[in-house]
Amino acid sequence: MSTTSEQLAGTYTLDTIHSTAGFAVKHMVVSTFRGRFEDFDATLTDGRFEGTVRVDSLEVKDENLAAHLKSPDFFDSARHPEIRFVSTGLDRSGEDVVLRGELTIKGQTHPVEARGTITGPHEDIAGNEKIGLALEAVVDRTQFGLNWNAPLPRGGFALANDVKLTVDLELARAEG
Repeated sequence: MSTTSEQLAGTYTLDTIHSTAGFAVKHMVVSTFRGRFEDFDATLTDGRFEGTVRVDSLEVKDENLAAHLKSPDFFDSARHPEIRFVSTGLDRSGEDVVLRGELTIKGQTHPVEARGTITGPHEDIAGNEKIGLALEAVVDRTQFGLNWNAPLPRGGFALANDVKLTVDLELARAEG
């Protein structure tokens, strides 16, 4: 694998309109629950990736559930308003990419490895240089202090510990 910093010099900033950040977790043993964040930012500078998510921008289909997810049982957004990721390495082989780094949720930081694809750079219809970055990582939510759960009558728990984090990002080369 070659390093992305060799291939992608310069700074790329997030196109917020064409990007998404979310998560998925097994719910009640039988289905997958998904949520997303609306306020997030990311930059890629000489192969170093940094991203932040505002916890209070969490979107789910029920406002009571959203309030519970923002409570101390889960993200505790009053005390920990931001989720942060800082890369320690980004390797690219063609369109395949592996991103290693440190993820901080609820004040707890752990190493994470995300895998996915990187596309570009390509020029868009307005002449801007763009990169597409699609990544997935699986983390154990309990490592980050998101411990709430409830046992089910016939075994198992309301929520799985493993959570899939997903981002689909469009980044534009910064002027200068």
